[in-house]
Amino acid sequence: MKTYRSFLCLILLVVLMVSCNGNKSAKIEDFSQSLYTPEYASGFDIKGADGHKSSLITVSNPWQGADSITTQLFIARDGETAPEGFTGQVLQGDADHIVAMSSTHIAMLDAVDAADCVVGVSGIDYISNPDIQARRDSVGDVGYEGNINYELLLSLDPDIVLLYGVNGASAMEGKLTELGIPYMYVGDYLEESPLGKAEWLVALSEIIGKREAGEKVFADIPVRYNALKQKVADAVLDAPSVMLNTPYGDSWFMPSTESYVARLVTDAGGNYIYQKNTGNASAPIDLEEAYMLTSQADMWLNVGMANSLDDLKASCPKFTDTRCFRNGYIYNNNLRTNAAGGNDYYESAVVNPDILLRDLVKIFHPELVEEDFVYYKQLK
Repeated sequence: MKTYRSFLCLILLVVLMVSCNGNKSAKIEDFSQSLYTPEYASGFDIKGADGHKSSLITVSNPWQGADSITTQLFIARDGETAPEGFTGQVLQGDADHIVAMSSTHIAMLDAVDAADCVVGVSGIDYISNPDIQARRDSVGDVGYEGNINYELLLSLDPDIVLLYGVNGASAMEGKLTELGIPYMYVGDYLEESPLGKAEWLVALSEIIGKREAGEKVFADIPVRYNALKQKVADAVLDAPSVMLNTPYGDSWFMPSTESYVARLVTDAGGNYIYQKNTGNASAPIDLEEAYMLTSQADMWLNVGMANSLDDLKASCPKFTDTRCFRNGYIYNNNLRTNAAGGNDYYESAVVNPDILLRDLVKIFHPELVEEDFVYYKQLK
């Protein structure tokens, strides 16, 4: 009998230890062990703590103009709880049901074969992803910020909502907090490096518990990108001058020399023609200066909604006598546009910067690329 009681006590002790271990919590400062430090992205990092399965994603300056602003998401795993006093968002376990407010979030999840986690989107007609379109009867379209269908959103039972900020915090924050739905900002669009944008797929992979898969997918992207970039550099070719964009109202916005698109042009062996703007945002120029630049350019890219030279002529009639227009060296990034006008350039291209680079190399130096265009087309 004594042996039996000792055995019961031992079992109870083990159960108690397991129970206590399963609910253990660490201090927030314990989450200082790097689980993933981005090489190219500047907007996030992922940390863990010794002896814990949970992780902490910190997002820095997640909207334009943000200064020293950080938001945090604690992913509580293995029965663990968020650190005492933690004021950020808490996700209970890996996310299986996600509402994605940007199409780039879908592309990132799709990169690790997890598009099926998406149960809600914003503007389903404009999304290119074939999985989402195949499930459009069951994927909820929650609308756009400022006009969100929260009743529908709540019915989707999301584990988390992926947000983005434009000039400040999302207006959805307060309502999501009221509904008890955690959220995380995804600041991929703020990254100036093409590889930095793509690297955000690792952060989203962590949310669904597939960080190692995300790291593996991403690791191959810089290899392909940098190999092509080096091939262009080794060829020592003349760099064509490149004009970008079309007018918006009475202004023509020109990207910074440090911007995503300008870096792609440079890496592809082109010479971005507007070197005055070295800031961190696009700068407006008047139409007279835009005309002068376009007249000097060898090529003209990213020309709005134009699908043909006639379309461009209708929107920019005074620019038809420029050299690049006369020579037909005008290319637009809307080859993959759906019936509603959704452009896959703003979706899957974010996680395919190497393919985007290849398209541009084909434009600037066609002798270096055999593959067909994926995102760009020459206007006829």
